[in-house]
This record gives sequence, structure tokens and C-alpha cells, in this order.
Amino acid sequence: MPRIKLELPDRFIFDTALDIRIDDINYGGHLGNDAVLRLAHEARLRWLKSLGYPHELQVEGLGLIVADAAVCYRAEAFHGERLRLSLGPSDIQRHGFDLIYQAVDDNSGREVARLKTGVVFFDYQARRIAPMPEAFSGKLRT
Repeated sequence: MPRIKLELPDRFIFDTALDIRIDDINYGGHLGNDAVLRLAHEARLRWLKSLGYPHELQVEGLGLIVADAAVCYRAEAFHGERLRLSLGPSDIQRHGFDLIYQAVDDNSGREVARLKTGVVFFDYQARRIAPMPEAFSGKLRT
């Protein structure tokens, strides 16, 4: 069975460090697959806050929703380690874009995971996807 391969973006536009907490650990004693997506969510929220948006429901008058996600695991990670998540845009389209994450152990430099979330803009009043606001798309290109 072919494995998913995620290419890193041309550039990263944000990075943040996150500690692996005890509730991120699964019964195998390492970072759980569900925890990786929670860490990506936290990194995405920190990125949005760095751009001046309070959260995913208030981005230029619209919300952001995750339409799809993919994770490629590269190495184990353990409680107490700190991961540096770097984020970069990819495949920018009319209604959204892919956000690529690289998770690296902040101490050793080993790559732990690569992730992708496909993000689309959503008008919660109309209950449908919406075009990406120009004010936001400009922030992806800088």
C-alpha cells in the first residue's frame, strides 16, 4: 500500500514550540496520533493570533474550517519533549489553502511528523464556503 508523502512548502511563515504533555501520550508510551492534530490546531491558532485574529471564527468576517487532514509520522516523541512546529502555506486556491506543518524535536532536531490541513473559508451565517478575503490572502504571500 502506498504511503502518503507530504512535501515541505517553499517557505515557512510561522513557527512555535509546544511541550508534549502527559495526556498527549498513548498506551504505547509515545505521542499519540490524535495528539498530533491537537498540537497542529494549537500551532494554527497561535499563527492566526500572530496575524491579529482572535481565533478561527473571526478571520476577516469569516470562519476557517478544516476540510481534510493528513499526517506522516517520522519518529517517536515522548512526554516532556518540546516540538517546534513550523507552518507554511501550499496550494492556495479561491476558497482556501493547505497548511503544511513540520514537527521537529526542539532539542535534537529530529523530524517527528509532517502534517497537512486543508483549510477553507466558511460563512457561518450563510452556512457555506466563501472566497478567501483578499486581506487574508495577502498575508499568505508575505
